[in-house]
Amino acid sequence: MLSFLTEWYKNRFSDPHAITLMFIIVGIGLALYFGAGLLAPLLIALVLAFLLEWPVAQMSRLGISRTAAASIVLVAFLGLMLILMLGLTSSIWRQGVSLVADLPTMIDKGMSIVKGLSAEYPQFISAAQLDSMMEEINKMLDTQHLLDLGKQILGYSASLLVLMVYAILVPLLVFFFLKDKEQLLKGSKRFFPDNRDLARKVWLEMDQQIFNYIRGKVIEIVIIGVVSYVVFALMGLRYSALLGVLTGLSVLIPYVGATLVTLPIALVAFFQWGFSPEFGYLMLSYGVIQALDGNVLVPLLFSDAVDLHPVVIIAAVLVFGGLWGVWGVFFAIPLASLVKAVLNAWPNAETPKMTLDSE
Repeated sequence: MLSFLTEWYKNRFSDPHAITLMFIIVGIGLALYFGAGLLAPLLIALVLAFLLEWPVAQMSRLGISRTAAASIVLVAFLGLMLILMLGLTSSIWRQGVSLVADLPTMIDKGMSIVKGLSAEYPQFISAAQLDSMMEEINKMLDTQHLLDLGKQILGYSASLLVLMVYAILVPLLVFFFLKDKEQLLKGSKRFFPDNRDLARKVWLEMDQQIFNYIRGKVIEIVIIGVVSYVVFALMGLRYSALLGVLTGLSVLIPYVGATLVTLPIALVAFFQWGFSPEFGYLMLSYGVIQALDGNVLVPLLFSDAVDLHPVVIIAAVLVFGGLWGVWGVFFAIPLASLVKAVLNAWPNAETPKMTLDSE
């Protein structure tokens, strides 16, 4: 057993480039795990700078100075974000408040339907179970519970000052990342060992994949959100803007997101129309949107960026989402692709060791 482990170690960890790659990955992973909260503005700025690098590079090729290109791209990006926020936030907020106000009525209607089903089919749901359900719902709608929820919301609003700092700090960081990219990269190389050819190989493989994935995911969110809103609005569904945004954001969580967002859409449609043709048409339209997303849009946008089995994708969402929350969910597929690239590039007894002349 000991000889087997010794042989395995020699085959897998005798290449200095592999050891360097391992230390780089472990170091970055530990920094993200323990310092993600402190480094949040820096990480957000890095992601945005990575996305905005392409237009800056294209403008630089046309003879525009990198400083001017970074300024133009950043101003255009911030202007677009401001327009989207001003255009969507007010409508979504109004519909969210309206939905909260209508919740008691919707719950009463739902409970009356459940009571009718209980009287007709007592073998499936008894009166005692119904009373217990009503008691739990009343606790949720209790005034003290709502006050506690309000206190939590006010507590979150206290972090608005931090958000205002981020609003100033993140664009400033993005500008310097874009403007001084080469200088920053050259300076950061001093902190890495010289035996980093394998790490460079993995990065070159992942660079374009990560960019294609993030770009494709943003495009997918916009397309699915807009199409869903248009369909919901044309069919007269209440809270169409709010539900359209939720449907667009649901694509952040592969497979699971579409399942989760189906529930509020079905509930709102049911309480608005009941079991009627309108309810059936809406759910059919929603199913068509999801089918087109999974079978047409996703292969078109991610054909070169995602080559992972669905089981691997779901496992990546669970693992990285548990580690880093929303950001872990968003980057679950690129991180899983990174793990795959590392495993494919990792040297073994059959692959030759890399040398510094391999660049």
